[in-house]
Amino acid sequence: MSVLAQLNSAIANASVRVVDLTAPLTDSTPVLRLPEPFANTINFQLEEISRYDERGPMWYWNNIHTGEHTGTHLDAPNHWVTGRDGLDVAQVPLRTLVAPAVVLDASERVAKDPDFLLRIEDVQAWEAEHGALPDGGWLLYRTGWDEHSGDQERFLNVDETGSHTPGVAADCARWLAEQTPIVGLGVETVGTDAGRAMELDPAFPCHSLILGAGKCGLTQLRNVAQLPATGALLVVCPLPIVGGSGSPARVLALVEEAG
Repeated sequence: MSVLAQLNSAIANASVRVVDLTAPLTDSTPVLRLPEPFANTINFQLEEISRYDERGPMWYWNNIHTGEHTGTHLDAPNHWVTGRDGLDVAQVPLRTLVAPAVVLDASERVAKDPDFLLRIEDVQAWEAEHGALPDGGWLLYRTGWDEHSGDQERFLNVDETGSHTPGVAADCARWLAEQTPIVGLGVETVGTDAGRAMELDPAFPCHSLILGAGKCGLTQLRNVAQLPATGALLVVCPLPIVGGSGSPARVLALVEEAG
């Protein structure tokens, strides 16, 4: 039996489970809100073209209106000024889009501190337990923040001092970008950076350093809690928008069930 036939059989008999890590796209999907004078993306919208009526009696279809960075989406390197000469979303290698993934779980610490920042020693402690980060793979950073993803106000968690959502410390972002073999970082929050990332040095370090190193970001993931610490295969399917800085994406994980 060929490798692909074995995979198909394993999915059919549920010895390999397919986990959907994607948040549904609706007009209430949370989107990032930047303060003035910065421009913001629009909320996702459907515009009906016809629905089995005089405009089209046998078919239903819509125009879609959305930003590249809405809902579960991929950040391409050219999304940030540090990666401005890097790959656009249509150029991201297929080997990046189908790659191993590991999960680092910081949800207990985030439950106590929504401003929690992942540090180098946290990743190194994970490696001491589970092995090295995967060469050519993804680091998925579980914070439990997806439980808020149905409520924009709670998801962005903004008060008079700013947004309070977890992220990655600046030195850790630099280390992940420059010293590890991963191809990207995936998170459950609205963006790869913490809510207060503008206060870090550099500001928005995951965007600045990871995208600047030619790596990618994945945001607004769900169901990461269903994945093992190691052993999952990630499948990321953005639209190949020529010149685009990112795209909403369907993100799946293949997980081998214990025998």
